[in-house]
Amino acid sequence: MSPSEQLLAASARLRDATGAMCFPSPITHVYNPLDYAWAPHANYIARYGCSTKEVVLLGMNPGPWGMAQTGVPFGEVGLVRDWLGIRGEVRKPAREHPERPVEGFACMRSEVSGARLWGWARDRFGSPEAFFARFYVHNYCPLSFMEAGGKNFTPDKLPAAARETLFEACDAALAELVAALQPRYLLGVGGFAEQRIKKALPDWEGVCGRILHPSPASPAANRGWAAQAEAGMRRYGVAL
Repeated sequence: MSPSEQLLAASARLRDATGAMCFPSPITHVYNPLDYAWAPHANYIARYGCSTKEVVLLGMNPGPWGMAQTGVPFGEVGLVRDWLGIRGEVRKPAREHPERPVEGFACMRSEVSGARLWGWARDRFGSPEAFFARFYVHNYCPLSFMEAGGKNFTPDKLPAAARETLFEACDAALAELVAALQPRYLLGVGGFAEQRIKKALPDWEGVCGRILHPSPASPAANRGWAAQAEAGMRRYGVAL
């Protein structure tokens, strides 16, 4: 199987495994874009996961205006559509929260984290082909969790039992991704992702680390995220 075929199979297994899971209060809504946004997600893998990579950047889980809309990690709508050239049908999740509508590529909201990450890739490399010749972007967990009022609930805050079941499936998918892409560097976008790399792949012989997360909730990220992210990559030996 080619790398992209391996990634598609791993994503399908993760989609099915996580789609059967239930999560306790205060979570009221769970979005799984591997289900309702499978078409653009598969398009992303087929176009950009077709070769081995030097660097994998690993995020935590979908943002409400990014991957939850497009099926692409950090998938800010404008950059996914216009720079990555990704298209595909996005359906409605089985149970939609009124404060977090899924409008797919018609969504007018911009996800700052995705705009920063993919904007950096565009500005640094010029074309998607140049970026993906060396890099790949993936999210550890495919699920987006919300509380009753629409507040985001991050997977690291799940109770132990639910977290263990979810993380077991996500760990297996991450191991499959590493086997398919054979990266030299696995860099968490934020501390949570770095922790999961170390837990999921304790015997992996590549370079594991982290870069600053581009979230606007981070004061540091609001002071020139791209330069800080590049400095973080260079510390591990990534040439830019």
